[in-house]
Amino acid sequence: MNDLFLRACKRQRVERTPVWMMRQAGRYLPEYRAIRAKADFLTMCKTPELAAEVTVQPVDIIGVDAAIIFSDILVVPEAMGLHLEMIEAKGPRFLNPVRTQDDIDALRIPDPEKNLRYVMQALETTKRILGKRVPLIGFAGSPWTLAAYMIEGSGGKEWKHTKRMMLDQPELMMALLDKLADSVRLYLEAQLAAGADAIQIFDTWGGVLTPDHYKKFSLEYIHAIVAKLHRNGQPVIVFSKGANHSLKDIADIGADVVGIDWTIDMADAKNQIGEQVALQGNLDPSYLYGSPSAIRREVKSILKKFGKGSGHVFNLGHGIFPDVPVEHARAMVDAVKEESVSFHGS
Repeated sequence: MNDLFLRACKRQRVERTPVWMMRQAGRYLPEYRAIRAKADFLTMCKTPELAAEVTVQPVDIIGVDAAIIFSDILVVPEAMGLHLEMIEAKGPRFLNPVRTQDDIDALRIPDPEKNLRYVMQALETTKRILGKRVPLIGFAGSPWTLAAYMIEGSGGKEWKHTKRMMLDQPELMMALLDKLADSVRLYLEAQLAAGADAIQIFDTWGGVLTPDHYKKFSLEYIHAIVAKLHRNGQPVIVFSKGANHSLKDIADIGADVVGIDWTIDMADAKNQIGEQVALQGNLDPSYLYGSPSAIRREVKSILKKFGKGSGHVFNLGHGIFPDVPVEHARAMVDAVKEESVSFHGS
């Protein structure tokens, strides 16, 4: 197997820096769009053969060093009892948002092997298709990020219902987060058992909180998941977008890799964290609109700022945009593979 990704996550010696992209199985690929034209998004997620096919596409097409299972973080709230709809051009909607104690009491902690079995089947199918070419990453949303969608009923900017509950009814918020932490942990454990070689926790909305509230309502629950997670050496990545104020705290919770967005300098992030964990990131996703030569220049800059040695997984600072040219995504991957060699070895 090409295990560069796994070795880098564990800060072991590598010949070059591994690279993958968040949202790499997605709309920027014509091959993905061809499948998407025949099935809606949730149908793709819930059809293991389709999920596996699109998961493997970026490995074949752009040459990334890891695959990430095609799914969505919101399948967990759906499995807990919420009615999820994916509305074209508008995004996810929960028709029965969580606002009261009764709403929280009505949520079940799902059995992943029953309520989310299609994800496990997608992982198993993908592993067979991949063979030993590259590792496979499983994932879930953080409790805070999932709670924000569940309370609002959709995405948001102000997150008014979520922050109102957090401020006026913190015990209610924490009861929801507790239930979500248990659900996410069981879900991640099931993914590891189904064949995931690593897992990532996406805390997409951690950055909408102040540092104090971030630690209390987001990081504490991610820590609870990581601390109790049953795993057999598989790496855990925590990506908390916009939480650069707490990188050292994130590094202290026991994960193997801390993902960083593009709003912090790679050298600064490494100085904050030191050699404690590996780092993942952090090219600005919008830079993939630039020319291949400009992309290569920015890749070299990040590699230089990380410096020599292992412990770096190259990635974007968030997900790839759907209208990025495929050749630009491939140019980034090629640049990492070619330019990183000089930062490794004796």
